[in-house]
Amino acid sequence: MERAHILLVEDEPSLAKVIKESLERSYTVFLAEDGKKAFPLFQNNTISLCVIDVMLPHVDGFTLARQIRAVDATVPVLFLTARIATQDVIEGYESGGNDYLKKPFSLEELFLRVHELLKRSRDSGSDNAKTVRIGNYVFIPHKQTLKHLDEEEVKLSYRETQLLEMLYQSRNNLLDRKKALTQLWGDDSYFNGRTMDVFITKLRKHLKADSAVEIINMRGAGYKLIC
Repeated sequence: MERAHILLVEDEPSLAKVIKESLERSYTVFLAEDGKKAFPLFQNNTISLCVIDVMLPHVDGFTLARQIRAVDATVPVLFLTARIATQDVIEGYESGGNDYLKKPFSLEELFLRVHELLKRSRDSGSDNAKTVRIGNYVFIPHKQTLKHLDEEEVKLSYRETQLLEMLYQSRNNLLDRKKALTQLWGDDSYFNGRTMDVFITKLRKHLKADSAVEIINMRGAGYKLIC
């Protein structure tokens, strides 16, 4: 199997060197030290996954992710950051991030996140024709879009898409809160729980045009998508 190509964007030289050398055992790594230099590297190479520091000179990581998403809606993006405020994490997912690794982190954890993101990307590539009906909505996961019959199409963030997919797979039944947090956020910590609640609120707003569609909070247990 051809080695996956990873774009690593990290402005701290010593950390960038350690990460690059570690990832190169299994992958081909393209390194950029700032967001401005990273985007041409992405455009000129076939990139399988992006590992991006948030605090970058010239062009920050969130802005770079938005640039990447404008040309590629599917390539996985893993953010590296010391910024752990809920709003920062939400902004990261909204800008197109798939996962968030907080500094400091172990190389073992980085490898696990990279491996899982690449696996999900390969798996989703085999089901790119899927279109889902949710009440009067048409949900196309691989395009990250949600369209009501009488309204304009909504572009979902990657994390909104993942969460709505999980809710739909369990539709009219309980989606276990711990399962959702562990699968999408890595653990069921209070911090991640608050972040997921924000995304549930966002999905409710997206789905409000159809009164027959509802996301119910089963307190302490999880959520249920009624459709």
